[in-house]
Amino acid sequence: MALIKCPECGNMVSDSSDKCIHCGYSISSYLKYKTGFDIENCVLKKYVGNEKEVIIPDSVKEIGNEAFYKCDFIQKITIPDGVTSIGDYAFKGCILLDKIDVPESVKRIGFGAFSGCRGIELSLPFIGDGTREDDYLGYIFGVLMNKYGILEKTVDDPSEIILKRGITFINKKAFYNCSGLLEIVIPDSVTRIGTSAFYNCTSLTSITIPNSVTIIGDEAFFYCTSLTSITIPNSVTSIGESAFCGCESLTSITIPNSVTSIGESAFCGCESLTSITIPNSVTSIGRRAFQRCKSLTNITIPNSVTSIGDYTFCDCASLTSITIPNSVTSIGAYAFSYCKSLTSIVIPNSVTHIGYYAFDNCTSLTIYCERESEPDGWSAVLSLGHRPVVWGYKKK
Repeated sequence: MALIKCPECGNMVSDSSDKCIHCGYSISSYLKYKTGFDIENCVLKKYVGNEKEVIIPDSVKEIGNEAFYKCDFIQKITIPDGVTSIGDYAFKGCILLDKIDVPESVKRIGFGAFSGCRGIELSLPFIGDGTREDDYLGYIFGVLMNKYGILEKTVDDPSEIILKRGITFINKKAFYNCSGLLEIVIPDSVTRIGTSAFYNCTSLTSITIPNSVTIIGDEAFFYCTSLTSITIPNSVTSIGESAFCGCESLTSITIPNSVTSIGESAFCGCESLTSITIPNSVTSIGRRAFQRCKSLTNITIPNSVTSIGDYTFCDCASLTSITIPNSVTSIGAYAFSYCKSLTSIVIPNSVTHIGYYAFDNCTSLTIYCERESEPDGWSAVLSLGHRPVVWGYKKK
């Protein structure tokens, strides 16, 4: 707060006063007209000016809901260090903004605060003390609702995001549908990447996940179609369902020894993926995990895996070799169907169940079974896809 001269009586009054205590003149209306800021009790209610570059006064402690809504002429905004809260849709539609540094003093960013800020570079601080869901980064770019009330898509398009150290969790759908996002820097304070956090970020080409992250959530990078490389650190223990599904430009990925489970459809539709190493730490591979990885040529399943789920390698058209370890007891339905380049496969004695059509349309395949004959419960005609079978096969 600062003292200003009342234009009516000339006495000094606080700039946060609504009226002059000496003559009753409307100080708030005067300042609103003169500065372009509608401020009440240290809350910036609305910017009514027309400047291209805006410096928010130091007296402001909160930026209210829709304070700069559709101020599509503003190119630069400076937020002072004392601001603690940014309201819902505060900067929505500020399409010319190219950069905003959010100060460390900010502890809350409202829903859709930067919605529609196309091409913006954001530098964001740690939000809150981590005790509430609102403290975490999420939903700040906003979403549209369809007629069923389902979160459908964002209307934003930031190009670069810099997250300051202190953020511990990237919330669900934080960058959902940010199709213009080219680059993001994730600090090593982040421990979890939430569900659909980077869903449909179709311009994102690479990302480095810091060693602090332990969980990659479901659909975290779903349909990031330009993503060519990603580094998964040794700290990650779980890869969620559909985490990289549809990442059609991803050519290779190394799964660290810390990972114990690969979720359903985790790499489904990664059509450029040529190689992948599954470490011995993995005990569970979800159904459809590598379905439609059409460029994948070979894969070794570690001894830690006990079952191969339904459709796991379905339509891996370039797969020429695969090793099934003695630890596997079950092969799911359609697990290898349409693997048309696969010429041979050895099924160990340990396998007691094979689902229907597990090898359907494997047109070049000969199956080598270590068992002497078809066990009870199998339907070789259906399970083995009418392919030639060699029973009693002995490994050399």
